[in-house]
Amino acid sequence: MLEAILTLSGLAILASFGLGLAAKFFAVKVDPRVEKIEEILPGANCGGCGAAGCSDFAKGVVEGKYAANACPVGGPSCAAKIAEILGEEVRASEPRVAIVLCAGDEDQCGNRFDYNGIYDCNAADLIQGGFKACTYGCLGLGSCARACPFDAIVITDKRLAVIDRDKCVGCGKCVPVCPRKLITLVPVSRKTHILCSSHDPGAEVRKKCKVGCIACKKCEKTVNGEGISINNFLAVMDYSKDLDGFALETVCPTHTIQRVDQPALQESEKTA
Repeated sequence: MLEAILTLSGLAILASFGLGLAAKFFAVKVDPRVEKIEEILPGANCGGCGAAGCSDFAKGVVEGKYAANACPVGGPSCAAKIAEILGEEVRASEPRVAIVLCAGDEDQCGNRFDYNGIYDCNAADLIQGGFKACTYGCLGLGSCARACPFDAIVITDKRLAVIDRDKCVGCGKCVPVCPRKLITLVPVSRKTHILCSSHDPGAEVRKKCKVGCIACKKCEKTVNGEGISINNFLAVMDYSKDLDGFALETVCPTHTIQRVDQPALQESEKTA
C-alpha cells in the first residue's frame, strides 16, 4: 500500500515537472503593450475598428494591422493614449456618424401591399422586393436599430430609421444589415445630406415618393458641379467637399436635401 502511494506521488511529481517544462517551452510571449492598450480601450467590442473585439484590436495595433486611431468609440483621446504607448504620432481624423439616405416615411411614400411577415427588413425585402412603393426606400422594420450596440437608431411611428447623432459613434455595425444599402458613414461635421437612394427616373419617383430625388440638377448647378453629381437619375454628394454653406435644402424642389441640425424628432414620433 505504501509502495503504491509512493509510486503515485512520484508520478505526480514527474508529471508536474513535465508540465512546468512544457509550459516554459511552448509559452507564447505577449507584448506588454497589448495589455496596456486593452486597458484603455472602451471595451465595447463593437467591431467598428474591423477587429473581432477590443482584445483582437489591441493585439492588431501592436502588430501594425490597425491604426492607433481606428477605434471609433474611444475617439481622439483614446487614439492619443495608444500612440503614446506605441511611441508614435497619431494623425487626427474626423469622427464619422451614420446617416440613413432616405426620408420617405409612410406619409411621404406609400406601400404596395400590406406586410404581415417577420418584423425584419431583410425578411420583408424578400417578399416581392418589399412592401414599400419605392423599392429603394427604408422599410422601417428596425433591423439596423437592433444591430446598433449603442441604441443610436430610432424607428419612427411612420416606419423610417433615423440616426441619433448624439449616440452614434460611427462603428458601422448598422451598414451591412440594411438590405437596401441605405446607411453610410459620413464626417460628423457634414450637416447637409441628399436623403434618397432611388435610381428610378424622375417621373417614376414622383408617382411613389413625395421627397424622392428627381434628378432635376438644381443642386448640381448650385455648387457648379463641385461636390454633387447625377449618377443614374440620382444626385450623389461628395462628402470630401463642404457644401453646408450653399443652403441646398432651399434649392431642392422635393425637399430631398435636408440638414441634420433641424429640430430633432419629438418623443411622440419615436417607436424604437
